[in-house]
Amino acid sequence: MVKLNNYWDQLLEDEFKKDYYIKLREFLKKEYQQYHIFPSMYDIFNALRYTDYYDVKVVILGQDPYHEVGQAHGLCFSVLDDVAFPPSLKNIFTELNNDLHIPIPQSGNLTKWAKEGVLLLNTVLTVREHFANSHKNKGWEIFTSHIISLLNQREDPVIFVLWGNDAKQKQALITNPHHYILTASHPSPLSAYNGFFGCKHFSKINEILVRLGKKPIDWRL
Repeated sequence: MVKLNNYWDQLLEDEFKKDYYIKLREFLKKEYQQYHIFPSMYDIFNALRYTDYYDVKVVILGQDPYHEVGQAHGLCFSVLDDVAFPPSLKNIFTELNNDLHIPIPQSGNLTKWAKEGVLLLNTVLTVREHFANSHKNKGWEIFTSHIISLLNQREDPVIFVLWGNDAKQKQALITNPHHYILTASHPSPLSAYNGFFGCKHFSKINEILVRLGKKPIDWRL
């Protein structure tokens, strides 16, 4: 039984009992037995564990976890301490530096952002070692779409940050006009120059939060 020890437990209780999720769980049991799967099974739901439903100010949507040893720990784009920055994360820090003049940090661990109210959610929450998108279309997309739909129901505005085409596909779930949506190309080296660099999303997020009377995110790590 998944225990997140916050309000997500109540909101997701029925979701964990649905047929698609039970099939997903059986698939994952075999995968974790036979292959190296990331993140650790204990870290799969860290995004929800660190950022409770009513604490979410911002949602940053990723695709699937990093697929090399020591990188993924349940928060999109984040890596554990003392791990080299993957190219996408390096580009995120470059844009953050250009936007808000925040120095490039020593660590790529984004847990501090999560605890400030940034839900760092991948659309797929697990991956097989060395094989990007290996757990795509196994059921995770249904689960994470449900999370976005639950946030869409909130009366308190949420800022949804959609980088890349996979994330932008979730835009159809965000129907309440009081929420905010920021889109750009993905920060990967293949697309960062097509609109991610220069998007200034970090400063735009904080401008919106201040307008809403909320505390801005301290993006320094």
